[in-house]
Amino acid sequence: QVQLVESGGGLVQTGGSLRLSCAASGRTFSTYTMGWFRQASGKEREFVAAISWSGGSTNYADSVKGRSAISRDNVRNILYLQMNSLKAEDTAVYYCAADRSHIVTEVSSNYDYWGQGTQVTVSS
Repeated sequence: QVQLVESGGGLVQTGGSLRLSCAASGRTFSTYTMGWFRQASGKEREFVAAISWSGGSTNYADSVKGRSAISRDNVRNILYLQMNSLKAEDTAVYYCAADRSHIVTEVSSNYDYWGQGTQVTVSS
């Protein structure tokens, strides 16, 4: 089992940047596919980005492609999401999630463990 704790959210102006972090407990972090999802108020949770256990494969939602970068540090057990050129529509609670399979997937139901989330608010 793995426990996930997100950090790095906050209030940022349109066009700004944030780097979200997700600290994972447990020795098996390096074996999990990891993902970022977000949920805006009144909306369904949606996929943002995912990364394979090795970091060699990534996948992004079209809405963030070219503006975001997912990465991981398997020594420190940390997942990152760098977000640039932030827009008002990026405002949401951002969650990291861990998937025990080796499939880099957008499907939230495939993920086994979830963090509590961190709020990102983009204001104009």
